[in-house]
Amino acid sequence: MPDRRRFLATSTALALPSLIPSLARAEKPWPQGRTIRVVIPYVAGGVSDSVGRRLIQQVADVLGASIIVDNKGGAGGTVGMAEVARSKADGYTLALSAISPVTLMPHLMKLPYKSDDVIAVAPMMYSPIYLMATTAFKGKTLEDMIAQAKAKPGSVRWATSGIGSVGHIMLEQVQARTGAEFIHVPYKGIAQTVTDAASAQFEVMTGNPFGTINSLIDQGKLRLLAVTGPKRAPNQPEVPTLAEKGLAEANLTSMFGFLAPAGTPADIVAKLNAVLAKEIATPAIQEAMHHTDNIPMQQSAADFEALLQKESRNNAAIVQKAGIKL
Repeated sequence: MPDRRRFLATSTALALPSLIPSLARAEKPWPQGRTIRVVIPYVAGGVSDSVGRRLIQQVADVLGASIIVDNKGGAGGTVGMAEVARSKADGYTLALSAISPVTLMPHLMKLPYKSDDVIAVAPMMYSPIYLMATTAFKGKTLEDMIAQAKAKPGSVRWATSGIGSVGHIMLEQVQARTGAEFIHVPYKGIAQTVTDAASAQFEVMTGNPFGTINSLIDQGKLRLLAVTGPKRAPNQPEVPTLAEKGLAEANLTSMFGFLAPAGTPADIVAKLNAVLAKEIATPAIQEAMHHTDNIPMQQSAADFEALLQKESRNNAAIVQKAGIKL
């Protein structure tokens, strides 16, 4: 028996040095030692980039972590969202996206993921949508745009950031409500849209406000016909909302936030939510959002998840009522 005890003690002592590094690696707290990837499911240059990258850098500084931003545009945000949905749920892959890839697109088309394949982490902001005319449109007002599209169906080309985007749903709602007929010009993202807007490649477009759009408005290359939201945009107080113009069904806004693969540990989600809420409240981020008429949002992950579920139900009803099919 003494020999057996000596053998066990010696074996344990020999094994401990090799076990300790493994335990240390297993217990290393998130996010130390690894890079976090944030997928923005749109081509570079849009509102999620202009505000989101600044916010992400602040979060990286607070966490002491390396965070890379990966733009994966296509199909209204669903290409990038599919990549996040199938990623490992370990807190090292996130999405910064409009909520439409999980609250709207599943009601419009068959997707390689389900809406519950991702979970809410934290909201960032909601953003009004500007309905704008290029210099190719000779009318002056929203009423002029509708009148032309009714009198000459197809004579007004309406550019959006993609099939199934909120701008596309707005177009469908305006057509259904007024009897106007537009030509839909879907882009893969806002960057190329604004480039073509500057050279008047179409008559009207929808887009969230950010630096490039505001610059084109200032230059007279884009002209606001209407905005969306519960009230007029703070920086454009003279421009009516679509609801004021009798188009409440089209008075939709975009909402942006952070999401993660389903199954991401709750403690990681809670930590991210707390850090994001704190950084969104900083003067630098508040100013960046307000400067472009975007409204900061702060909610718990649970409340944001409940909001996503509510938006999904509302969108399902909108799509069904309007008979929208893609």
